[in-house]
Amino acid sequence: MAAQQSQGIQTLLEAEKEAAKIVQQARQYRVQKLKDARSEASKEIEEYKKAKEQEFKAFEASHAGTTSTTQAALDKETDAKLKEIEALFQSKKKDVVNTLLQRATQVQPELNRNLKKLQA
Repeated sequence: MAAQQSQGIQTLLEAEKEAAKIVQQARQYRVQKLKDARSEASKEIEEYKKAKEQEFKAFEASHAGTTSTTQAALDKETDAKLKEIEALFQSKKKDVVNTLLQRATQVQPELNRNLKKLQA
């Protein structure tokens, strides 16, 4: 009877050792799977990043010409507006100066209304 009990205990100890091995292998498998998943995710991120950079460079290249063209058009438009303003200034300058001189020389001196009230 004692031999059977010790044999049962021995079987239980072996089963426990086998279970510990299985648990350890499962942990190692899980750790390895996590490492693999991280490296796979890093690769996918790098590929996506490269694709987006190429897409951006293509977009930038396609719009770079239009930017300089647009800038040139805006510069021409600005020059035209400045010339138009300068011409308008030159044509109205004499009239404005004459109007200012006329207003400055047509002063009619009179007493202030508050001063008039005090004298009355």
